[in-house]
Amino acid sequence: MRASFILSEVVTGLRRNLTMTVAMILTTAISLGLFGAGLLVVQMADKTQQIFLDRVEVQVFLTDDISTLDPDCEQDICRTLRSDLENTPAVVSVQYLNREDAVADATERVFKDQPELAELVSADSFPASFKIKLSDPDRFGVIEDQFAVRPGVDSVLNQKDLVERLFSVLGGVRNAAFAIATVQAVAAILLIANMVQIAAFTRRTEVGIMRLVGATRWYTQLPFLLEAVVAAVIGAALAIAGLFVAKGAFVDEVLSEVYEANIVARISNSDVLLVSPILVLVGVGMAALTAYVTLRLYVRE
Repeated sequence: MRASFILSEVVTGLRRNLTMTVAMILTTAISLGLFGAGLLVVQMADKTQQIFLDRVEVQVFLTDDISTLDPDCEQDICRTLRSDLENTPAVVSVQYLNREDAVADATERVFKDQPELAELVSADSFPASFKIKLSDPDRFGVIEDQFAVRPGVDSVLNQKDLVERLFSVLGGVRNAAFAIATVQAVAAILLIANMVQIAAFTRRTEVGIMRLVGATRWYTQLPFLLEAVVAAVIGAALAIAGLFVAKGAFVDEVLSEVYEANIVARISNSDVLLVSPILVLVGVGMAALTAYVTLRLYVRE
């Protein structure tokens, strides 16, 4: 009996303040949708970073005299460097590229889809180098510390630095989504607080009568709290549906080429499903806490 009464009160309250309820649902949906987008960007960045880290190589460029005079890496300086690199802990493989190999790599791989740039590549454009694959990209410092100042070494390039610059862009997108979500969350909290106050004000006579006949304060205020929670659940459901729609209709189409090239990790339906419970919990928690605090601070029946 009590449960049916509370349920009827919740439905009545939501219908009575319909415009504010709709506004709160939409604001909550937008806020949670942006928050979910930020979480998806975090997941995509983590998976993409792993893709790139698996490919990361350290490249040790040799001086011009070795590049010119020792194309087969047979002289002492080059041969010793190669041997020491191969015997360095965390080094998985070492590949020597002379100038001809570097030109072939540039024209066939780097500038494969840019023939106008490939035509500009010449043997003098690149020095000879060692391409080094590490078991742990974070061990780059070992190579730099031990070999950067060795005779015959011109410079050491770590592709991990380039990868980290790429992910700083993804981090900026994530931070922007979280910032907008925070602003929307503040708006949702204010709407929830206003809705609870107005609902309590419009039903103050009913609540007063219930208190006179012995109803507890918690029992009289529970319907208002549930109204906020129900609206938040609907908003979370809309946010989750919006993420699925945005993924299928927009994100997959825009990023299709980079997905196929395995440049950026794909956002899958399972990723959206993974963040969905988080959105529901955040929405319900935000609504319940805001309603409870509002009732305690501003509603004295």
